[in-house]
Amino acid sequence: MTALPDRLTGLVRTLRTHGLRIGPGETVDAAAALEVLGLGDRERVREGLAAALLHHEGQRAVFDPVFDLYFPLRVGAPAASDGDTAELRERLAAALAANDQAALGQLAAEAVDSLGGYGASPGSDGFSAHQTLDRLRPQTLLARVRATLAQEAQGSQGSQGSQGADFTDRLTDDEIRRRIEAFRQRVGTEARRRVAERRGADEIARRALRPTADRVDFLVAGRAQLDELRRSVHPLARKLATRLAARRRRAARGRIDLRRTLRGSLSTGGVPMRPVLRRRRPARPELVLLCDVSGSVAGFANFTMLLVQALHDQFSKVRVYAFVNRVDEVTGLLRKGAADPAGLGDRIVVEAAVTGWHGSSDYGTSLGEFTERHLDAVGPRTAVFVLGDARTNMADPNLPALRRIAERARRVYWLNPEPASQWGTGDSAALAYAGLVEMHVCRNAHQLGGLVARLLPV
Repeated sequence: MTALPDRLTGLVRTLRTHGLRIGPGETVDAAAALEVLGLGDRERVREGLAAALLHHEGQRAVFDPVFDLYFPLRVGAPAASDGDTAELRERLAAALAANDQAALGQLAAEAVDSLGGYGASPGSDGFSAHQTLDRLRPQTLLARVRATLAQEAQGSQGSQGSQGADFTDRLTDDEIRRRIEAFRQRVGTEARRRVAERRGADEIARRALRPTADRVDFLVAGRAQLDELRRSVHPLARKLATRLAARRRRAARGRIDLRRTLRGSLSTGGVPMRPVLRRRRPARPELVLLCDVSGSVAGFANFTMLLVQALHDQFSKVRVYAFVNRVDEVTGLLRKGAADPAGLGDRIVVEAAVTGWHGSSDYGTSLGEFTERHLDAVGPRTAVFVLGDARTNMADPNLPALRRIAERARRVYWLNPEPASQWGTGDSAALAYAGLVEMHVCRNAHQLGGLVARLLPV
């Protein structure tokens, strides 16, 4: 059995690899909590470690499955079951109807043991939650559990109208589905635990756990992950604003004025005892965003627009333009939509003129229209950020238009949500655009925060 200090340090190490900021102080607090709580009550240990290590409730989605790997319910496989699937289903239906948590935990272990193993060699480390659930089919027990609950409720309830009965049935079905989903999660935890015992918890924690929302690729993020990212906009903006303010304070001191420093050193025998700094004029930069809001990269563009809107106090002027195959300014829509960030994409598509006669991305036409109609938004103090995958759908990339923007702006950066290995493949013009402006891979919110803090002008 792994020593307790090793389990705790392994837990902390894995949480760090998944993006949680846990320092030595939190780790010491967690060890003290373990010393006080002991290991008699596993759920108390879970809550105690969560209180010591986590900073907000949203981190529980990562913490709970990692905790299950390093502090499992039991060590070693339970006694082998007879493999009778029908008997397991009968017991599972009864446990679901009674909402017996202890029985459900035991059934999850037995189901993985008898139905989830694969591989014939004695050292096989194969346990599959998917295979277990496919054979056990707990989702098909809803009608049986509902009938059991209805029999139990008979006699304890008076007569009610058909409309009230229908409503009660829907509530009952929702509760049964919740219990079934909780059992499915138990099976997944049990399968991971079995594999972790044989292959090591560190490897399973690294490969088998879902990443946090800020490390999920924008191109594959689901609705729930995008909602979580939107909720993180303002905390991330506050953090970035602090870093930008620190950069601005350092930059305000100015660089050494060599001529004036050497002239002043004449009074000290040519030794520059008092460096003279070239003072900077206090002027906040301007920012222009040019965002592809087509379906493939809309989540990336929308999150970045919301982040920049939250940072607008750091700039003298912020202007945002959206395009698919036409360009339109959406600065006003972004400002009005601060209270409803989830609906930003739909408002842009409906209220802004970003599409022509077709709905596919056309970077060449969009860049050309921007230079014709909106180039006055770009000046010598302007930093331009282009957001998109640079996939032109085989249309002309219009490199001269991007060159005109780069010649007029202070700096132009292109943030591409695709990995660099895909640049230049298929209809991607990324390599051609990268020859004119700086292009950076920006696949998730974690990378975006780092790029914004490093590239935004001060």
